[in-house]
Amino acid sequence: MAYTAVRWKNVLRQAAVYSACQKWPRRMRKMFLSLIQRQLPEGYDVRKHFGPHYNPWDQRLCLVPNGDLFRAIRHGKVEVVTDTIERFTATGIRLNSGRELPADIIITATGLNLQLFGGATATIDGQQVDITTTMAYKGMMLSGIPNMAYTVGYTNASWTLKADLVSEFVCRLLNYMDDNGFDTVVVERPGSDVEERPFMEFTPGYVLRSLDELPKQGSRTPWRLNQNYLRDIRLIRRGKIDDEGLRFAKRPAPVGV
Repeated sequence: MAYTAVRWKNVLRQAAVYSACQKWPRRMRKMFLSLIQRQLPEGYDVRKHFGPHYNPWDQRLCLVPNGDLFRAIRHGKVEVVTDTIERFTATGIRLNSGRELPADIIITATGLNLQLFGGATATIDGQQVDITTTMAYKGMMLSGIPNMAYTVGYTNASWTLKADLVSEFVCRLLNYMDDNGFDTVVVERPGSDVEERPFMEFTPGYVLRSLDELPKQGSRTPWRLNQNYLRDIRLIRRGKIDDEGLRFAKRPAPVGV
């Protein structure tokens, strides 16, 4: 009982924060900066070091459990430096401001690109499928590729929330196919009434650099990739299996000789 209550508290709180950031980005930015300022010494330049150029949740929002980072800054154990890199040196990093940061270890945390399915390729009857020409169905199946499901979690909440829903749906789908004697299921690409859109409406560089190598999503359900757990509960957990997006078939019986 306690687990369920705490879980839903966290789910609903996160959904509310995300929704507020989408509706009132300036107000939420101001609130976040104010909360951070309370954790740091007087006069600390919060806007410079904790005020990115994008709005809250246009990219991922970082959490600081129990304020440990801010506590370390207050005690002088950590320094945050916001600048651009000119070059690496023999002893560290030289910044465009002219300052040099000595470093024993440098961790490069930018420049990565998304890689769908870990680099695996999809083939049908020996022919490789161009994933970029497919459209996602409920964010977990691709048009034209039979009997395949995948998991892409939420960018604004716990990844496993979506993973759980996908697993439940696949089990329901398999049971439906067994009960009705179907052997294959494939997503039918929608008609011209569904507009093609980028797979993710999210602006980090690692996403934007990879959009040309990802599938597409559609402009409406069930081809739209939701970033909303409550909406997906209705669509994935409680929605009907045999909807407009799926086509089922039985394998032809062998002809006796």
